[in-house]
Amino acid sequence: MPNGPFLPTDFTATKFSTAADKAEFGNAFLRFIESEWAPALFTKSFYSRLSMCLSHIAHYNRTQFYEEWFSSLAAQVRFLKHTLRFPCYGDPEYTFSDVERAIQREIVNRSYLARYELRLAENQQATDLALLRQLESKYRTPVGERDQEPQTTAPPVDQAPVMPVQGSLF
Repeated sequence: MPNGPFLPTDFTATKFSTAADKAEFGNAFLRFIESEWAPALFTKSFYSRLSMCLSHIAHYNRTQFYEEWFSSLAAQVRFLKHTLRFPCYGDPEYTFSDVERAIQREIVNRSYLARYELRLAENQQATDLALLRQLESKYRTPVGERDQEPQTTAPPVDQAPVMPVQGSLF
């Protein structure tokens, strides 16, 4: 029983990878998204294959790759958009292009991008509202004080305004 929607019969073997390897990568990719990008699932073997797929370039090491693409909600949305934009070049006998296309279909079918964009928008709104409350508490006049007339102090009648004296600048 496969641990995901992809079966080895869905893919073409390459010289260096079996169809089962391709299916396992595709299923691992979807499990990784479903886990909400759990670092424990970002294994060395998964990173090695992912860094060679979907036009990714390794970021020197697994940690930097993870930080770049999965460390925040905004980065995750960027990753999903990047994944969906990639045209999946190559012949399945030589590349993982068939798996890449299958992953793209599943991302669309499962509405991952829409779900993550909604979460990002909700997160941004919550941040904006918290900032608004903070700024209003700092700068807004309380309701009871708004209705009062501003009090101005006039100089006493018996005193003339004091004019500043400026000495010579030279």
